[in-house]
Amino acid sequence: MTTPSPNLAQETPLELRERLLAHAGGDPNDGPMASILSTWFTGGGALPAWLGLDPGAFHQLLAHHFPGLGTPAPPPHPEIDRERTGEYEELFTLLLRDRAGHTPSETWMAGIVAAGCLASDHLWQDLGLWNRGELSALMAHNFPDLAGRNVKDMKWKKFLYKQLCAAEGIYTCRAPSCEVCADYTHCFGPEE
Repeated sequence: MTTPSPNLAQETPLELRERLLAHAGGDPNDGPMASILSTWFTGGGALPAWLGLDPGAFHQLLAHHFPGLGTPAPPPHPEIDRERTGEYEELFTLLLRDRAGHTPSETWMAGIVAAGCLASDHLWQDLGLWNRGELSALMAHNFPDLAGRNVKDMKWKKFLYKQLCAAEGIYTCRAPSCEVCADYTHCFGPEE
């Protein structure tokens, strides 16, 4: 017997978060994922379609974190800007390289965080998290080595972009988003 698909967009973010946590599967990422999804399903945050994942990964994420919830229809959100897919891939690779390696959720979280970096507000807000502390805990749990390098508690989005710039030997990167950085072509341009 299949569970009917709930219409999650009709609930408040708090109601939806409680509903999601009632179906939590026991992964340490269930809490932050409930915050992200409750914001996203109710129209908040800045994450793109499928949270920046492919549809199959999105459905695996739901089944892993919230078994028994059913298969809700995702709300309409724009796709990731094709002109920024290289930037997304660089961020995704950076996060994957430092994942903890405990659950498949870390890979999904890397894709979601990378997609959130492409928006224009603070990362915790773009992800739909409810405060910056939730983001810091998410980063420490999923990407402990990377989080450990943020010794001065730099804002996460700026820290991630600085990590990309440092990997390319660019130490003057001051922009919070690579699309406005003067050295953008050094990080994301074609290799010559």
